[in-house]
Amino acid sequence: MGPQNRRDGKHPDTMIKDFRALLDNTQDAMHHVAIYRGTRDLIKYKSCNKTYMLDEQLHPMDLCIYQGIQVQVLGLDGECISQMCRCTGSQSWCGRDRWNDWVWLKQCLARCYRALNGRLQWQLQKLIKIKLLNEDGVFVEYWLALALTTIAENSGNLDPVLQFVQVRNAPAAVALQVFSVGNIVGCAHVM
Repeated sequence: MGPQNRRDGKHPDTMIKDFRALLDNTQDAMHHVAIYRGTRDLIKYKSCNKTYMLDEQLHPMDLCIYQGIQVQVLGLDGECISQMCRCTGSQSWCGRDRWNDWVWLKQCLARCYRALNGRLQWQLQKLIKIKLLNEDGVFVEYWLALALTTIAENSGNLDPVLQFVQVRNAPAAVALQVFSVGNIVGCAHVM
């Protein structure tokens, strides 16, 4: 789905076009810190440059905020299917309340939550495409998402009475995370 247009007093009728504008337009302090640190750390991890990324390198990066993205997931029969994940952030969707889907994310092997098979559900808050000039002078695109996180209760074991795994909101320090959209393995539409 196409980029979001911002129609607030700060950026009238234009898209947020760089990382600095995204940070300036983010009023929630927790979102601001999570976007800044998470994006910087993820780009450092994915790029060849493992050194500290300066603000001068991060702020002018081209970006677009999107309301949806197609992801490839495994269907129930094991076939690869395309699924639309939607995220309007704080904007309304078709005249109704905002629409921020829940997604299933692959976690690292060290956090293999037993019955959840190493996956957790997080709620999308922003979908971002960033265009960055790498050290070789080639433009690279990264699809990133900001999400409200959850953690598994009881180490991911099934509740003996309810027979499902319980999750809860993560503590404030890690409640918002930036991650690569490639880690999405499923999506649940919330209407």
